[in-house]
Amino acid sequence: MSTTPLAVLDLIPRSSGVDNATAVRNAIDLARQTERFGYHRYWFAEHHLNPGVLGASPAVSIALVAGATSTIRIGSAGVQVGHRQPLATVEEFGLLDAVYPGRLDLGIGRSFGRPKPSEDSASVNEAVSAYAANRGGSDHAQEQRTDNGLLLPKQYDFSRLLATSAEKIATQLDLLQQPGAYTPGYDEQISDILALLAGTYVSPRGVAVRAYPGEGADLQVWILGASGGSSATVAGENGLRFAASYHHSPSTVLDAVEAYRAAFKPSAELDQPHISVSADVVVGETDEQAAILASGYGLWVRSIRKGSGAIAFPTPEEAAAHEWSDEDRDLVRDRIDTQLVGSPRTVADKLEQLRDATGAHELAVTTITHGHADRVRSYELLAEEWAGRA
Repeated sequence: MSTTPLAVLDLIPRSSGVDNATAVRNAIDLARQTERFGYHRYWFAEHHLNPGVLGASPAVSIALVAGATSTIRIGSAGVQVGHRQPLATVEEFGLLDAVYPGRLDLGIGRSFGRPKPSEDSASVNEAVSAYAANRGGSDHAQEQRTDNGLLLPKQYDFSRLLATSAEKIATQLDLLQQPGAYTPGYDEQISDILALLAGTYVSPRGVAVRAYPGEGADLQVWILGASGGSSATVAGENGLRFAASYHHSPSTVLDAVEAYRAAFKPSAELDQPHISVSADVVVGETDEQAAILASGYGLWVRSIRKGSGAIAFPTPEEAAAHEWSDEDRDLVRDRIDTQLVGSPRTVADKLEQLRDATGAHELAVTTITHGHADRVRSYELLAEEWAGRA
């Protein structure tokens, strides 16, 4: 049996023709099923203003699924701290820990936030640009391969998304943050969260604060990162677990894990680095069937990168009817080329390649198909194949 645990990363996708209630019920069912299949963790992402992605509140999603399962770890991947206070996050997870002790993962991600007012009066657009610049890593202008053949595609030009989404991001922050609120530095937010959990927080005014609930919660704290920027450094310097993204930013996944390892300092939690790497996966009975099931993925990624937000996931027929331009194909090429699609054996081989190239201790699988039964079956087929590997 494979010694590398598999986890589920769920965005709570909504397929075309499916209502919100059905999509949420599908997430609960998938958690029950993947627990039975032997998956180690079930994580929820946080996204906003996306018609086809309903995972807007990791804490609420966790509560729904934790009550329907019994052994699988449940967590966030991750909480967007760009628009929320550390205390709110600690209290939410403290409440969950009170009912489901020892099962919770608090995964924290960087996100857009309104900058602190200054003499320069930085705009939200400038803050978004700074966020992009801080992603770190190399300038991957060309496709590369690791020694074991893992594809590191030409890096997507993040500025293309910013050009179409800056006003939407500003509006999102207006809706998520109180008027006049601003976002502190990421390292400061993580320090505050860790101090509140540990019971050592002291305010800038010198006031000791105890977070009830939250202090002493039995959580695993993870930092999410897509590149060699501040997230990887913060995770390493604090001796925390790190989740790197091959599914979201495949060109920079090695930058992320290398920066994390370089910055790592042992902590009371960990004496050595611990890494999970995520991948987009679709498994079918055959390579051909899997390709059909995954065919809506390109349109789905296109909608995100066009700035309109993730659409409801298309049927294979809807995907086949779309006429692609060369520009649009180029827009999604890095994500299409690094989606792991095929039979159980094909995909498990590719996951082993990803694990070996990154040195991952765990792998997080995110799968979206139009049909819920196909999605469940994809996870089942992968678990069966993975369990049979030494």
